[in-house]
Amino acid sequence: MPIPIVNSIASWFLKKRFHQIDLFLKYPIEVQEELLFNLLQKAKYTEIGKTYDFASIKTYREFSERVPVTTYEDNEPLIERARKGESNIFWPTPIKWFAKSSGTTNAKSKFIPVTNDSLENCHYAASKDLLCMYLNNNPSAQLFLGKSLRLGGSKQLYEENGTVFGDLSAILIDNMPFWAEFSSTPSNEVSLMGDWETKMQAIVNETIKENVTSLAGVPSWMLVLLNNVMETTGKGNLFEVWPNVEVYFHGGVNFDPYIDQYDKLLPKSDFRYYEIYNASEGFFAIQDQNENKELLLMLDYGIFYEFISMDSYDTSEEKVIPLSEVEEGKNYAIIITTNAGLWRYKIGDTIRFTSTDPYRIKVTGRTKHHINVFGEELIIENAEVALRKASQLTNAEIVDYTAAPIFMNGREKGAHEWIIEFKKPPEDLNSFTQLLDSALQEVNSDYEAKRFNNTTLNSPKIHNARERLFYDWLKEKNKLGGQHKVPRLSNTRDYLEELLQLNRSI
Repeated sequence: MPIPIVNSIASWFLKKRFHQIDLFLKYPIEVQEELLFNLLQKAKYTEIGKTYDFASIKTYREFSERVPVTTYEDNEPLIERARKGESNIFWPTPIKWFAKSSGTTNAKSKFIPVTNDSLENCHYAASKDLLCMYLNNNPSAQLFLGKSLRLGGSKQLYEENGTVFGDLSAILIDNMPFWAEFSSTPSNEVSLMGDWETKMQAIVNETIKENVTSLAGVPSWMLVLLNNVMETTGKGNLFEVWPNVEVYFHGGVNFDPYIDQYDKLLPKSDFRYYEIYNASEGFFAIQDQNENKELLLMLDYGIFYEFISMDSYDTSEEKVIPLSEVEEGKNYAIIITTNAGLWRYKIGDTIRFTSTDPYRIKVTGRTKHHINVFGEELIIENAEVALRKASQLTNAEIVDYTAAPIFMNGREKGAHEWIIEFKKPPEDLNSFTQLLDSALQEVNSDYEAKRFNNTTLNSPKIHNARERLFYDWLKEKNKLGGQHKVPRLSNTRDYLEELLQLNRSI
């Protein structure tokens, strides 16, 4: 089908969809409240709906007072019953799919329910919106002349007790309409291969023969793939492999530490990067403008949002607030109620509102991935801004990193200890350390106060990791590929000690 016709069809869909988007842009609170009561109405005869008498809830206040905020551990007994085939527990329609998500902080796997409602009205709806927004902003785009290189689905799907579990990306691929496979590469067969390293070369071998026009996947793992493409082909940059590639849709981890390496692989000033924010629990936000990296919070995907200010998170002063009460510039933990049957569920992510008209956000980290042993409240966003500045000033390039506290010992003050794997190390690691320290003080006043005259914290300590250290660490834990991520910051030394030991062992 000629590109003008394809883009015209997309434009028709876009105009229809923009009317709905315009509705939640103009009336965000009303749209969210209506969504909440639709969810309550739909689930009122489920086991959890009867427990909390959803049928009688008439206001948000009643909902917030009656239904408790939960974690995965709170939901696990109900989820396990659903995985064994029981129905109508927390959602009225049968649940066949469960997205297996172990993350990086917990060896125990989580099984997140994925309903037909969440597949169609959240995950797939967001994918359509993303393409439509991109085409609207770039009317001369030629995405449909070629294929999208998607990187995901690192695990096969497994059936157990009549239900199916696996990576969310594998579930999405398995349920994808038959025509969608024709516009994607690699094939489903390769995408769903179980062994990551075998799969990686298979993806390279298959995709270098295709006319790839877009890329989609987690930045850290996509970078591994693209570097393998360069090694296999011997080309100078990716445009010599795929002349028509024009955009990279990315999410999962902060892109800032990787942008310089991508710019070298994709050296065109008009190449586009579009960020998304999704997880196994749902699709939350989309970059909807070319030059603005802020993400538009999507309010009509069957997800009702609440928030906890990180100032009071996990304290006796903790307070959950609805969207109408959030403030710009503050860091919040996200609570979601969804069309997959998650009720007031802590997903473990933190975001900051950059705007409340419309509601735009920036993902800042994880509730468990921060360092606040000494009152410094260091979050991932701080760390990655500072690392990028130090890297630019020393012409260094970073592959991966993690950091943890050095605890006070008698008269010895505390500090932060980092292990960083460089693709291109700085000439002087001491200079890099000083620059990182200064940059952290610039972006975090609490850290600056603790560092003032070494009041509480001494200068950070940095180890230069050997090549592939983090890759080998993830491989040891059977966490290569997919959505698995290295834990950036931690209040404990567990990850750091494991990495330091592995760094010394070879």
